[in-house]
Amino acid sequence: MWYAIYSTDSKNSLGQRVALRPEHRARLQTLLQEGRLLLAGPRPAIDAADPGPAGYAGSLVVARFNSLQEARAWAEADPYVAAGVYEKVDVSPFLRVMPP
Repeated sequence: MWYAIYSTDSKNSLGQRVALRPEHRARLQTLLQEGRLLLAGPRPAIDAADPGPAGYAGSLVVARFNSLQEARAWAEADPYVAAGVYEKVDVSPFLRVMPP
């Protein structure tokens, strides 16, 4: 099943986010290679493709896991969580309707 992982960044976490981006993206790349990643990306804090020093409000990942428990465990193992970049992470089932 698909799961949406909606993360909210901590205040003043942009420096840590940038430093840990390679590790964070490597985990996403693994999901992509396994055919389990539908989409992933940051949520800019302002209405701009490059938010500059405003940074990010968080991230959204939609990926396939065997269970909600597995999706939560994957999300909690993210380097952004360990470093405190993410203040909050919500994981919920996601039903993909379109595109098929």
